[in-house]
Amino acid sequence: MSLYKAETRRLVKRRFTRWLVIGSLFALAAVAVGTAVTNSKVGPEQIAAAQAEAERYYQESVRYAEQDRLRCEAAKGTPEAGQYPADCGQMYTPSREDYGYQGYMTPTFDFREEFGNMVVTLAAILALAAFVIGASYVGAEWSTGGMMNLLLWRPKRLQVLTTKLLALLVSLAVLTVLTAVAWTGAFALIANLRGSLDSMTSGAWQSFALMELRALGLVLAAGAIGFGIASLGRHTALALGAVVGLLVVFQFGLVTVLSMAEVKFAEAWLLPIWVMAWMSKTVTIEDFNSCNYSADGCRPDQLTLTWPMAGGAMVVAVVLVVGTALWTMRSRDIT
Repeated sequence: MSLYKAETRRLVKRRFTRWLVIGSLFALAAVAVGTAVTNSKVGPEQIAAAQAEAERYYQESVRYAEQDRLRCEAAKGTPEAGQYPADCGQMYTPSREDYGYQGYMTPTFDFREEFGNMVVTLAAILALAAFVIGASYVGAEWSTGGMMNLLLWRPKRLQVLTTKLLALLVSLAVLTVLTAVAWTGAFALIANLRGSLDSMTSGAWQSFALMELRALGLVLAAGAIGFGIASLGRHTALALGAVVGLLVVFQFGLVTVLSMAEVKFAEAWLLPIWVMAWMSKTVTIEDFNSCNYSADGCRPDQLTLTWPMAGGAMVVAVVLVVGTALWTMRSRDIT
């Protein structure tokens, strides 16, 4: 059996990997089921019911407003007059425009408007799973002595480590592609039964396909970074601890300090902002401490993060972490 097949088999057969994948798929299934349950198809009956509901609330508001006006009229010349305006005719009177039926419609899943958020959810859950799987895969090999035993009969260190990484990335790619296909099909079915697919065009389908391709890139990057950190520290806990330190100490701690110091665009130091820029193509950050007042009001300075910027940062992070892991593998003691 080739080394690649052996490593792929070892990765897939690990109970931790299986349970983590099952848990991730269960979380995704819960999101899909929740979306299906909380949405419904909109037709003439639903529109008529919403219009009736809007009319009922409008009539109630008119009745309450008339009662308030009568109380205002009755309070004139009494100590309670101060609670009302001098001219009772100036009191608020509801209008039908304030009670449009759209606000009383049951939620409906518009695929074109809402599926982008579902792709982000898919990417976030799978990327987190990929990081943990990558870290535990190589971390367990180091901590249990499996890596040392493997190198006894396969003394080519870089070949062993890169083959493990390749097996991990290919497995993650297969998992992500299959899940993305099922995810798209599930929400297309939900939209067909509990919403609408009417606004979908070939361009919209292509846009979502490219978004899912970026999700694949995020999952592979997360898996590679988890693999690299655990390989450097030779333990799964180091990779997980690095994430906690990055998110809690560096991310929120640093952003809090920068915000207190009124540094412009402090949010740009948050990792989720860059993830959103990668997935959504652009994210705009505004600095309200530098409002430029004009006839249009406050116009804060803006910083736009684009997906090429986020992609470049992601590539740099992967190259640094994985490259350092490969470089240290060449000369470090394996015991």
